[in-house]
Amino acid sequence: MELVEREKPEIDADECLVEVDYAGLCGSDAGIYEFESAFERMNLPTVIGHEYAGRVVEAGESVSKFAVGDRVVERPIRGCGECYQCEIGEENVCQNSVITGVDHDGAYERYIAVPERALHPVPDGVSQKHAATVEPTSIGARAVIENSRVGPGDRVLVEGPGPIGLLTAQIADAQGGNVVVSGVGPDADYRLPLAEELGFEAVNIAEDNMDAVREERTDGVGYDVVFDTTGHPSGLPSAVEQVRKGGQIVLVGQTGETTMEYSPLVRSEIDLQCSYASMYQDFERALRMINSGDVDSETFIDDRFSLTEADEAFEAFVAGETVKPVFDVSELYE
Repeated sequence: MELVEREKPEIDADECLVEVDYAGLCGSDAGIYEFESAFERMNLPTVIGHEYAGRVVEAGESVSKFAVGDRVVERPIRGCGECYQCEIGEENVCQNSVITGVDHDGAYERYIAVPERALHPVPDGVSQKHAATVEPTSIGARAVIENSRVGPGDRVLVEGPGPIGLLTAQIADAQGGNVVVSGVGPDADYRLPLAEELGFEAVNIAEDNMDAVREERTDGVGYDVVFDTTGHPSGLPSAVEQVRKGGQIVLVGQTGETTMEYSPLVRSEIDLQCSYASMYQDFERALRMINSGDVDSETFIDDRFSLTEADEAFEAFVAGETVKPVFDVSELYE
């Protein structure tokens, strides 16, 4: 990663120029940093970052929904508006989508040009720093509210205490679920203690007996819903062991490849559901839950890191020493 001088973007008639206040570090950003994931589709050099909050400083002549001074976040997966999926309201899985910070420059700089249709207003009750976590919160909101069966009293396991895992846990809790969060050895120093600070029982599978925890927490039945947010090949096989017969597994993390026997899923009639990205309604719900306190952004955010020393933040994230670094982007131009 390198800090360079760049020209201020020019906007089209349907775009706004947004001055970025705060920007978060996402697991996909870390994947790019390690030359994995979306890195292969990028045309370098590219400014990364897609979780951010900013203010409109210039509006194109055809923009009608936003004005200079409005606080905004971006829905960073932009659908084409023309393919079959977009036509039926599934733009999160658009055939021709482009992603901010991957296919075009992102938010780790002072200004970003954004189409009006990709912007979302920030309500008065949500601070800019907290608004920078809306995008990952919306992913958890979609996973829980749209794509899971979690309801009051349900026993829920969230595998993975990373950013999406801890947000998913908070939203499942807000839906009435009784939530356990599991992690591995490297999570023991920061991420699992943070899960406990947020009010959840945290289980270190490297030291604790997951079967014993399941026996105690579910009366031996198994969890009603298991969310796999690990992005690791072990996540799905472990979820199959923990979910109850007739229960549901929601895959949120992007694992790549895994090997397992699928007959137990069929014989137990386990519902396997995928959840990807988010859409307008998910952003709305995310903002409302942050505003209401159902999602504790203040405890969740780690502001120890600076974009002027980005490598330190990324190395700490990869090592599990932080969950959600949020950068004060104004440091770049003070």
